Amino acid sequence: MNAVITAVGGYVPPAILNNKKISETVDTSEEWIEKRTGILERRIADDNVATSDLACAAIDNLIKNYKVDREEIEVLILATATPDHILAPTASKVCEMSGLTNAFGLDLNAACSGFLYALEMGANMIESGRYEKIMVVGADKMSSIVDYEDRNTCILFGDGAGAVLLEKTESGYGLMKSILRTDGSGTASLLVPAGGSKEPAAMQSLLHRDHYLKQDGSFVFKRAVASMSQVSQDVLAKNKLDSDDIDWVVPHQANLRIINAVGESLNIPSEKVKVNIQRYGNTTSATIPLCLWDFKDDFNEGQKLLITTFGAGFSWGAACLKWGVMREKRDVETFAKTAEIESVLIEQ
Repeated sequence: MNAVITAVGGYVPPAILNNKKISETVDTSEEWIEKRTGILERRIADDNVATSDLACAAIDNLIKNYKVDREEIEVLILATATPDHILAPTASKVCEMSGLTNAFGLDLNAACSGFLYALEMGANMIESGRYEKIMVVGADKMSSIVDYEDRNTCILFGDGAGAVLLEKTESGYGLMKSILRTDGSGTASLLVPAGGSKEPAAMQSLLHRDHYLKQDGSFVFKRAVASMSQVSQDVLAKNKLDSDDIDWVVPHQANLRIINAVGESLNIPSEKVKVNIQRYGNTTSATIPLCLWDFKDDFNEGQKLLITTFGAGFSWGAACLKWGVMREKRDVETFAKTAEIESVLIEQ
């Protein structure tokens, strides 16, 4: 038994923050941002929009486009570094808002590696034989923890969410062997210092702007390149594959220079590497599922994908998967009319 992705969904907020706007507020330029990061713009959610709203929008997009029954979903794993609240879990709110009435939900925080960690967890739950349908979501409202006076971080991050449906299969498709890694010695290089149990919210922490993301960019960059490159080579070996066997690479979208360096280390041509960082920036837990959503029509049955990521923690990893048969597409117009009728009946 194996776990295969059978449907994908995604959502990004409509508001765009481009490099020109950022260059007007901090000491940088449009050209410098693009050269150093590959980012042209990022999406920013409204103040009254929470991570749960982004996650629900991605789930709704998936269900609107594929024939999926909400009541069949047994588990929701929500990867996020920006929960609505420290307590209660954001997944609880998402289950309620998305109508996943028969699912239990949990949050998973592995920063930018969160979605890959959640995918591995979901696959193992299916392979155990106890569950058949699991929704895995990566969602982050990074604008809520980014200091827009800090040019080292405000240029990098955006908001968004992506979702995939994992189902059991006895075919040869689905998630193959993966490798996940953690190194806590890197914690201080990429973190939000205050707001947790170590440094609870206080006037002093607010004055020092310690509730915003802090990053040692140069150190994180070097570790990301080295870690993603090595773990990708290791996971290929673990699956008895080489670079020529990989049809597509779906890397974490943190920095275009990191993405290019990892591709070069694997000797994989750039046309096989999926990139959308220029439109969304780094959406943390959402980068991988948003890539799967953006490029889903490029993936064909039986093709092999390599996913790799790196994030705070330090957390990183890589996985191979064989793309399977997607669920039947839904007639979106008919679905919308049916939903409208059901809404009226409920109100009556």
